[in-house]
Amino acid sequence: MTPEHRYSPELAGQIESAWQNYWIDNGTFNAPNPVGNLAVENPANPGAADKPKLFVQDMFPFPSGAGLHVGHPLGYIATDVYARYNRMLGKNVLHTLGYDAFGLPAEQYAIQTGTHPRIKTQESIDNMERQLGRLGLGHDRRRSVATTDVEFYKWTQWIFLQIFNAYFDQDEQKAKPIAQLIERLERGEVEGHEDYPTLDRAAQAEVVDSFRLVYRSNSMVNWCPGLGTVLANEEVTADGKSERGNFPVFRKQLSQWMMRITAYSDRLIDDLDLLDWPDKVKAMQRNWIGRSKGAEVDFDVAGHTVTVFTTRPDTLFGASYVTLAPEHELVDTLVTDTPYAADVDPKWTYNAASPMEAVEAYRAAIAAKSDVERQENKDKTGVFLGVYATNPVNGDKLPVFIADYVLTGYGTGAIMAVPAHDTRDYEFATEFNLPIIEVVAGGNIEQEAFVDAGTAVNSANDRGLDLNGMSLDEAKATTIEWLEAQGAGVGKIQYKLRDWLFARQRYWGEPFPIVYDEDGVAHALPDSMLPIELPEVDDYKPVSFDPEDADSSPQPPLAKATDWVNVELDLGDGPKMYRRDTNVMPQWAGSSWYQLRYIDPENHDAFCDFANEQYWTGPQADRGAQDPGGVDLYVGGVEHAVLHLLYSRFWHKVLFDLGYVSSKEPYRRLFNQGYIQAFAYTDSRGVYVPAAEVEERDGQFFYHGEPVTQEYGKMGKSLKNAVAPDEICDDYGADTLRVYEMAMGPLDTSRPWATKDVVGAQRFLQRTWRLVVDEESGAIRLHDAALTDEDNKQLHRTIAGVRDDYDNLRMNTVVAKLIEYVNYVTKTYPDGAPRAAVEPLVLMLAPVAPHIAEELHQRLGGQSTLAYEPFPTFEDKWLKDDSVELPVQVNGKVRGRMTVAVDASKDDLLAAAHAAVAAHVEGKTVVKEIVVPGRMVNLVVK
Repeated sequence: MTPEHRYSPELAGQIESAWQNYWIDNGTFNAPNPVGNLAVENPANPGAADKPKLFVQDMFPFPSGAGLHVGHPLGYIATDVYARYNRMLGKNVLHTLGYDAFGLPAEQYAIQTGTHPRIKTQESIDNMERQLGRLGLGHDRRRSVATTDVEFYKWTQWIFLQIFNAYFDQDEQKAKPIAQLIERLERGEVEGHEDYPTLDRAAQAEVVDSFRLVYRSNSMVNWCPGLGTVLANEEVTADGKSERGNFPVFRKQLSQWMMRITAYSDRLIDDLDLLDWPDKVKAMQRNWIGRSKGAEVDFDVAGHTVTVFTTRPDTLFGASYVTLAPEHELVDTLVTDTPYAADVDPKWTYNAASPMEAVEAYRAAIAAKSDVERQENKDKTGVFLGVYATNPVNGDKLPVFIADYVLTGYGTGAIMAVPAHDTRDYEFATEFNLPIIEVVAGGNIEQEAFVDAGTAVNSANDRGLDLNGMSLDEAKATTIEWLEAQGAGVGKIQYKLRDWLFARQRYWGEPFPIVYDEDGVAHALPDSMLPIELPEVDDYKPVSFDPEDADSSPQPPLAKATDWVNVELDLGDGPKMYRRDTNVMPQWAGSSWYQLRYIDPENHDAFCDFANEQYWTGPQADRGAQDPGGVDLYVGGVEHAVLHLLYSRFWHKVLFDLGYVSSKEPYRRLFNQGYIQAFAYTDSRGVYVPAAEVEERDGQFFYHGEPVTQEYGKMGKSLKNAVAPDEICDDYGADTLRVYEMAMGPLDTSRPWATKDVVGAQRFLQRTWRLVVDEESGAIRLHDAALTDEDNKQLHRTIAGVRDDYDNLRMNTVVAKLIEYVNYVTKTYPDGAPRAAVEPLVLMLAPVAPHIAEELHQRLGGQSTLAYEPFPTFEDKWLKDDSVELPVQVNGKVRGRMTVAVDASKDDLLAAAHAAVAAHVEGKTVVKEIVVPGRMVNLVVK
């Protein structure tokens, strides 16, 4: 029969529910702000505003209708453990959680069911809050937000307008209000636009718009007919499919909102040095931005100038052809319908009679290829345009092609091809029988391109340029100097990063606070008109198309709400009719600034009061002059290394430039947690079956009697191997789940889930419970005896180790050390332990298993929550051993052991050693005594 007071799942559930209600009712985790509505002192933590602060944040979760599996809370539990520990260190800790709730899933559900996306979104949020609530996460619930809250997206729209109404000052390398630029334009002070004062209103607006950080561009975009929307480059997979839905994506010219993130390329790269982020993530951002130094070189092509960007101007003498992107603006100008000459290599013609015919066929053939596919495909294809370019360094005539491995999105959309020293050019030249000219010595160009640094050869002309014998850096500098002197080129820094496509043809997103007049001029709406709320519509579905229909065009669902789209407004010059924008912002909008709203969620006058932002995320004097500020700890998956983190850094830097925040960066420290993985099973068709219904017999696996194949993968709905946290909480308790997930392995690595192993965490908590509570009577088992020296050693070493592990997010070794200590106390004191040995244990356990710790703390006499109890400290003297056991060797073999004082003299060590191996040296002569302090003693005898 189970003892009445055993720590069972039922008792754990009762304890957990009671303490969760206590924390909510008493606002235990409420963190006060310096000013505003949340500047309310927490009675449980008096004087918090005068204590050191800590802002801990999890990456924004999306409220999935399917609910959570046990892999989802891994990071949330870890940040909660860290936040609870730091509260006990005496810090004012801000920790909360909101929801990134705009996006396709809720909209797709609405399309299928006719239910408004807001309803399904709120149902999903409610379910997640219920599931997360069972885990006892110590969140300041007053600060929780959802991007779909009207009050939240009012400020998303407001920030958009600040970016729209700003331009980037190249001289000062920062954003400034567009009004300052307009004043300079009106005075004729902007180079290249001296005639601005004489232009009509529409032409002036066009000039101003060309400087804005948000602008409309008729540019190449990623059009996904299957989703009925355009996608950012980052939302397209390497095989040219949509990240969501796996639909084909096509390149198409469309007019879209863009954000000029490229203006910040240098700052986005350089400021990575200020951040405490994983090197892997920094490298991914640097590679995505792709800063490279080189030159822009002008080639004359049939009287037109084709400018190419190259990182290797030192190889100009090795150019054997020029290649344009198929979408390059000059292609249609250069190409003609004149038939190809008879002597043109047939491979160059794409089986067409004329260049114009070949270009048309080629463009159609590559329309469905993604940028990545075009760049990485080793099967090179292209079309000769029938014209030649003049190489400025030697006058050579180079045939001009279009080829899909050249992109308009990088450089100028044109390259000078040097096959001997570029792998893709080498592959193209080999396929098309083009010359391969060595201009850098050191490789074997008969077999492959030589792309490393080397000595320049075959690189001289009779106009003062001689690179022969020069190293790479010297040759590059010399070539750029010569090009600039000849007016044939300039030194240039180039980037891979493209401007951010900032519009989606969906319904469930933030409306743009922009209207258009009868001339199509965009007007920013005044703050007084915010928020622009989504209208109610009957049909949420964008006009979608056959996924393979590359010729289709977006038709947003908001265009159907004609009464909302066409609106009469007075924008300062009397009532007029305007047309609203029918696109919505991408899902990334809200997550680009949400940490700032966590700081001040009840502020109706600003997105965040400057004083509150400065307190929570401003630069800290004790961190040095280079501290960028930002959230103190940001935890989430590495899959957000580029998209979310790059976008949020850009928005934050604009807000910093405009004086709205004191921090240069949104996230000072970043930590990427791993994943929880689990076994999955497929049947003979390769279809996944529910893992929970698979049986193992004699090393084989069966689903309803049919054999299945076991594999290993990320836990989730698609692999049908998800385990719900509710199930574990019901069967074991939330604290057991927390302990198990933290103990599974290092936080930054993936780890395997095994439900059968959860019982180990439960038994540890049961042993801890039994140290305090008698299972039969419920009485306290502790006594007031003093600790022995060994007790003090075990206790203080545990405290020291646990503090260090908590500080460094090593939660798995925290649990290991606590288990070891519990085992020591249990074994040493089977009939009841000293109070002084157990009370510090309860406090050390509290961050990782807070419910049981709160209950034990109360039973031990605590009057309220232990959330702000001081974390145990250690004394150095107990971390050092007074004595040490050392081996004693005789002729190199261990023959005995001795226990001696740590600071024993050499004579004392030898005396103890002789005593320890007396039987092995009796009757023999000791010819040598070797003492290695702290290690061993070796006696050489004959």
